[in-house]
Amino acid sequence: MRDNSRSEQAVGFLLGLIEVETAARVRARTGLPAAEAPEASVRRLQRAWRGRFLPASVVLWILENDNPVLNTVVFPHLEPQPGLRRAVVRGVPFGSGRTDPVRVDTILLSQEPEVPPSYGRLGLVGCLRAATTMNEGRAASSMVLTRADWATVGEADRERPLPGYARWSLSIRPDCPPSVRAGFGSHAKFTHRLRQAGILGGPAEFAFSHEPAVDVLEMLGMGRALFHERVREAEDALRPLVEEHLGEREEAWAVLAQLMETFHGNTRELVMTAGAIA
Repeated sequence: MRDNSRSEQAVGFLLGLIEVETAARVRARTGLPAAEAPEASVRRLQRAWRGRFLPASVVLWILENDNPVLNTVVFPHLEPQPGLRRAVVRGVPFGSGRTDPVRVDTILLSQEPEVPPSYGRLGLVGCLRAATTMNEGRAASSMVLTRADWATVGEADRERPLPGYARWSLSIRPDCPPSVRAGFGSHAKFTHRLRQAGILGGPAEFAFSHEPAVDVLEMLGMGRALFHERVREAEDALRPLVEEHLGEREEAWAVLAQLMETFHGNTRELVMTAGAIA
């Protein structure tokens, strides 16, 4: 089976939200191929998404599988996140409630970021407090690996606020617990940095707020294989919108398929536009 184009994958994700018989009629009307097999999502992440921006939270959703194969596939997308790279190389689990180390592909064992020199002298909190530049903040924050580390960081910041560079670097870690991140601030500049890094409140936020819609829906389509537990939230949020504006109307789905590749807005705007035109 060939890999679908990104627009086919995107439309296919939305078709998965309606009844199977209706979806089959729409596929016949529009000439869309059948849904991709799960292994195609891995190939797509390796090839089609190579070099493209992957929101930090999406990366975390994939890592939460604690699957050595998926960890290796997603590893190239961890370049902006040295803390996640270190955690993956050390076999730190990300799934809720998991404590056993994750097996690490030998190809990754030599790719751990350098440990900051100040860490050996000052320890975790001391290393964070010593950060006076953005690079030092990123390096120090990369040593926060476990849930216990995050608890230590949160307690240290409550006792005496950490330096701004350390706080910023910790806050854009997608695995930063919300309770810890909330202590770092909520002003407009802070939230803007989080958006730039791709820190999301959840898959529903990703589904509605990011653009272009084709990229979001393609990623959510891949999510059925790469982060299937998380993607259900996006499906539940989008289903009423799809039923209201597209539903069983084959002509509306045909318009959606035509608009998908060139539409620059978000998913809500795309679905409503296709329904209105039809």
